[in-house]
Amino acid sequence: MPSHLSVTEPISSVYDKTPSFEQLRDALLDLSEPASKRTRAIFYLRSRGSATDLQVLLTALLNRKDSELIRHELAYVIGQLKMEEACETLQQVLADESDDCMVRHEAAEALGTIGAAQSLAVLEKFSNDPTPEVSDTCKLAASLIKYKLAKVNGEVAEGEVDHNPYLSEDPAPAAEKNVSTAELRKILLDHNGDMFAKYRAMFSLRNRNTDEAALALAEAFADPNDLFKHEIAYVMGQMENPIVVPALKKVLLDETQHRMVRHEAAEALGAIGTTECEDILKEHLKDKVPVVRESCVVALDIMDYWAPIK
Repeated sequence: MPSHLSVTEPISSVYDKTPSFEQLRDALLDLSEPASKRTRAIFYLRSRGSATDLQVLLTALLNRKDSELIRHELAYVIGQLKMEEACETLQQVLADESDDCMVRHEAAEALGTIGAAQSLAVLEKFSNDPTPEVSDTCKLAASLIKYKLAKVNGEVAEGEVDHNPYLSEDPAPAAEKNVSTAELRKILLDHNGDMFAKYRAMFSLRNRNTDEAALALAEAFADPNDLFKHEIAYVMGQMENPIVVPALKKVLLDETQHRMVRHEAAEALGAIGTTECEDILKEHLKDKVPVVRESCVVALDIMDYWAPIK
């Protein structure tokens, strides 16, 4: 049954009070509901964060009839909850080579975020996956788990890292605070550099969130690695610095870019939320790539949601 809601209507406006678990579950599992409403339900369930909420998220993740956008958001949120009971399902999704690469990538990243040693075997196995977005993510996730385990065992000798002011659990820790922005930029832009080190530089630059740091990140869109570029766009959305809007616009307009990079650029524009961002997103509501146009719908909904307090 088609939804009676417009695609940009906030989920909270459907209810007289904070939605119940049943309302959130039903909204998420009903594929006929707008992507914007279902995305809101995902993040409401994340904020609740109980084992019961996790089970609904896992059920939704396994529904192959759903869009890659929704399923990749589900995998991301499941990772953010950091519950080891999710690992079996995430490993199942990662191991299914017939599944969408965006979903498998996010499942692998979620395993790294959760950080269970039991996930190392499957991550190392699929580090040789023929799909670069998947294999690269598995290598990163395995590196993150090894880093976390070494840190717990007192085997990591490093100074204080750049503080993360955001609410995300990241696929790599930030670099040390004493590393200059210029040096971080150098690491970031080394196309042949170690990916885990480049990610650490990326998250440090995000955490600093100066114009200099943001513009260094924008330069990284010249990198040949699609996974890396999609993460660059993601952190730009977290930073909400309008100085990178031209770079994000260029990526979204470039149909030769991987769909996961363009998708993330669209959502970043929604998070930044300027009038220019809104105009750019509206131009792509009929993009020929489904995940891109759906991301533009969700991004405009993000803008609508936050408009009263921006």
